[in-house]
Amino acid sequence: MNNTKNTESERMNFWEKLYIPEIARGLGLTLAEMFKPKFTRQYPEERWEPEGSYRGRPVLVNEESGERCVACGLCSRVCPALAIEVQAGETEREKERFPTKFEINMLRCIYCGFCEEVCPEEAIVMSKDYELVFQSQDDAIMDKEKLLVPVAQLQDRLEFLRQYR
Repeated sequence: MNNTKNTESERMNFWEKLYIPEIARGLGLTLAEMFKPKFTRQYPEERWEPEGSYRGRPVLVNEESGERCVACGLCSRVCPALAIEVQAGETEREKERFPTKFEINMLRCIYCGFCEEVCPEEAIVMSKDYELVFQSQDDAIMDKEKLLVPVAQLQDRLEFLRQYR
C-alpha cells in the first residue's frame, strides 16, 4: 500500500489551526453589516420592480399576430415537476401548429426556467410576476387565457434572454 499521509492537520499552518483569522473576518463582516443603513420597504404600498433577470411565473408571449407557441411540447418534456400540459392542434397559418390546450399547474411549478431555456420560439418566458394567490387548487392551474401576456410587457426579459443566450 502506498498510503501517504495528507491529513488536515498536516495541510494547515499554525494560524489556520487556531481559526482566529477566520473568526476575526466573520466578526468584521458582522460589524460592517450592523452599521449599514437599514432598508425597509413599505409593502404593498411600495412595490418592488424586479430586473429583467428575475424569474417570476412562466407566461406565454402574445404578439399582435397571435401566440408564438407552436406546441412542440419541449417545455412539458423538460419540466422536472411535470407542471406543464400541452396539446397541439393544426392551423392554416404559416406556423402550422398551435396549442389547443396549454396549462401550467402553479402549485407544481418550481420556477426553474427550464421551459424558457428549451423553447425554440421564445414563446414561454419567466415574467416579473411574484404575487400569486390562489383560493383553491383549481385556481392554480393556469390555462392559455391566463398565461398569454402581450410582448410589450415582457420586453425586459426578452432582451435579457437575447443578451445571455
